[in-house]
Order: sequence, then C-alpha cells, then structure tokens
Amino acid sequence: MARITAGIATSHIPALGAAIDLGKTGEDYWRPAFAGYEWTKQWIGQNPPDVVILVYNDHASAFDMNLIPTFALGCAENFQPADEGWGPRPVPVVEGHPDLAWHLAQSLILDEFDMTIINRMDVDHGLTVPLSLMFGQPQAWPCRVIPLAVNVVTYPPPSGNRCWALGEAIARAVAGFPDDLNVQVWGTGGMSHQLQGPRAGLINREWDNRFLDQLIGESDALRHIPHIEYLRETGSEGIEMVMWLIMRGALGRTTRCLHRHYHVPASNTAVGHIVLEPVS
Repeated sequence: MARITAGIATSHIPALGAAIDLGKTGEDYWRPAFAGYEWTKQWIGQNPPDVVILVYNDHASAFDMNLIPTFALGCAENFQPADEGWGPRPVPVVEGHPDLAWHLAQSLILDEFDMTIINRMDVDHGLTVPLSLMFGQPQAWPCRVIPLAVNVVTYPPPSGNRCWALGEAIARAVAGFPDDLNVQVWGTGGMSHQLQGPRAGLINREWDNRFLDQLIGESDALRHIPHIEYLRETGSEGIEMVMWLIMRGALGRTTRCLHRHYHVPASNTAVGHIVLEPVS
C-alpha cells in the first residue's frame, strides 16, 4: 500500500525562485539562505518520493476574489507554471498523479472534509519554489506532485486545528491506496512576515523557532494556536504556517527531526525549513 515516509516544510518566498532562475544563489546575500537546503537536496536524492502532496497557497494566479476555496485539490494530469505578471518561471511542467488525487478526494470528502476538486490549474511560486529548493533545476521534476491549495489569503482561513485534522485524514487516505507508493507531504509558506502597512518587514525569530521546536516530537499544541496569535506575533502573512500543520498532522503522533534550517532575512521575510519523519 502507499505510505507517508516524510514531511518537509519550507518557506516559498518568490525572491528565492528569482535568485535560482537568475543564477544568483552563490551571491553573498543569498548564499546563507540556500546553504540550508543542501542537506535536503542530497537526502531527497537518496530517498526520492514517488509522489509529493504539496500544500501551498495560490497568490491570485489560479483563484481570485470571485472564487476562494478553502481547500482545493489538484486532480489533473499536469499543471503549468503560472504567469504571475512577468512570465512563467522557467521550470518544468508539474506532473500530477490523478489516480491518487481522486482517491484522496473521495476519501477526504467521505471523511467530511469539503474539498474543491480542480481539474485545470496553473501553479505559481507557492508550489514551484519549494520544488526548486529541493530538486534544483532539472529538465523534469523527478516525482509526481498533487497540489493542495489552502486559502490563507482572504479571511477567514481554516484554523490550525482543522489543518492538522486534514493532515490526519490525508494519512488515512494514503494508507488506503493500494499501489506501492512512497509519499511525502510538504507544507509551505511562512515563516513570520508582513508585506504591507506600518509593520511591513516584521520578523519574529523567537516565535518562528518555537514553532519549529513544536513540530518535533509528540506535542500537538500547535494545532490550537488561534489566528490572532499568528497575526500579532508573526505578521499578516505568518498565517501561512497553518499549512505546515497539514504536513505535521499527516505524520502521526510522533516525529523525528532529520534537518532544520532558519535564516533571516531573505527579501523581507524569514526562511524556515525542516525535514521530519514519522516515528512508528
């Protein structure tokens, strides 16, 4: 049967994608941010997933104020890189896994999660930057990807508790898929940052690192953080971290940390990254 073997979380800062695309990763400013991904690139090369369920948020590329799904599951054969106003990123087309995606949709909906099913969707930097951070610049992505878009742009976003519970439901769904697949779940976005207003540029190192601490081990305290705490402590865009909780919920009761990275600043935000494995 299919199995979830690891969870990865990472920021999906668009400037990281631009630095990769423009060959700037070795520059003094960017080198420390990218250095924290070298371990993961080697590890994932030795532990390649067959499928990644990649949790991210759309940035008005596939959705706008006319359509705001809370949870949208990509069930298509493939997903084109989105044009975010300056042309699509020069990255491969994202190949989906429709059989597993439709199985997830059925299982999650029958598990009482109201998923929006998407059969055509372009994917923006929220999804493609994490792939570039883990896999570099290949001619084709080395695994299939199932996009799971979460609304963290327009209030009300889902609670951390709902996201954690969705991760638990994803784990049940994957375990019920008959094919022998190595599945990873990735949570993206964050960490602390605010892009506008008088608190623009806010970064909260202490809060971010406490959040990373609590992803490890048995505690489920993170699922109970209220929205107002994310806003107060991590800025208006820090709410993206609820997407990391889908990944964490999918890993079961206990996790072990394989790798961890934190760096500020990158553009106007913090870079956070962690690799976890479930403990049986």
